[in-house]
Amino acid sequence: MSRARGLAPVAGHAREREGLALALARGRLPQSLLLHGPRGVGKQRVALWLGQLLVCERPGPQGACGACRGCALALRIEHPDVHWFFPLPRPKGASGNRLASALEEARAARLEEIREHPLAPRDRDEIAGIYLAQVHAMKRAVAARPAMALRRVLVVGDAEAMVPQEASPEAANAFLKLLEEPPPDTWVLLTTAMPDALLPTVRSRVAAARLGPVPADVVTAFLREHAGADPERAAVVGALCGGSIGRALELLAETGDAGARARAARLVDAALARDDSARWAAALAMPVAGSRGEFAETLDLLAGWFRDIAAHAAAGEGAVINTDRADLVRAWSRRAPRAAEGSAAALDAIDRALDAARRNADPQLVTIELLAELRRAAG
Repeated sequence: MSRARGLAPVAGHAREREGLALALARGRLPQSLLLHGPRGVGKQRVALWLGQLLVCERPGPQGACGACRGCALALRIEHPDVHWFFPLPRPKGASGNRLASALEEARAARLEEIREHPLAPRDRDEIAGIYLAQVHAMKRAVAARPAMALRRVLVVGDAEAMVPQEASPEAANAFLKLLEEPPPDTWVLLTTAMPDALLPTVRSRVAAARLGPVPADVVTAFLREHAGADPERAAVVGALCGGSIGRALELLAETGDAGARARAARLVDAALARDDSARWAAALAMPVAGSRGEFAETLDLLAGWFRDIAAHAAAGEGAVINTDRADLVRAWSRRAPRAAEGSAAALDAIDRALDAARRNADPQLVTIELLAELRRAAG
């Protein structure tokens, strides 16, 4: 599917975007704004949409014009007054001034990847952060007068990543003054899926707006129109992704035994096994390192599988969401004679495991206890 280089279209959040555009038109848009909500629902894309509106030459009450030079540059991620920062892996062997330049090189390379492949799922196995050198780069970006537009925009994605670096909140603290007193022509837009992980001093200096899950039909239409998914696959993924465009794209890219849904399916197999050795093996196969989000996503998809098992037991295949794997759900249902009556207990156990995952508990320990509970609930 051919398309212009640059950002993918915005999916959903029409009411929230209308409110932001109206606030700007009335001169009431806060200069320091936090967009928060579940992972993958499009918070950074909405922040960049707002950035485009802020540098648009002919803005309207519904948003940017989409036709002016400012809009064209913003959509190509090339506008000199829209600065987008996000977590990056720490460059190996770089320190001091070299670290700052290495991080800028890595950011430029990542922006070029996004221009070329805006819908490609990002690698969430890498450990990344927003380092003090990047915060200094942000401050330099807004120190001079706007280069082209009347305003400057700083977009900081996954802003909670400012905290966990070298056991110090130094980067987030260095950012506070900019949040508290941004220059008159500067807007600072933060995004996060974990607002509680931000320093309280950061949260107290921003106005917050929540972006919720995107409706399944909107996700399905997006996958068909912009990701080239066939209608059946788009409908399945749209129902499974929990309103997260990011997760939908990851599910769409999964093949064979790779990916979060396949990991979750292996946990179902282990939970329904007759002996404990399968559960121990599945728990030990869970990665100890990595992001909390990856483990939480696996648990979310595990809950979806168990809902399907219970729905199949109660109402047959017509109630299954994972329609492309109805055969698998049917086989599990035969191995889970108490699935329907035990569904509430199973989902409660997964909720408790999700809470533990958000508190950074060890995935292997959480998994072994969870699989035993799921066996008792459904087996």
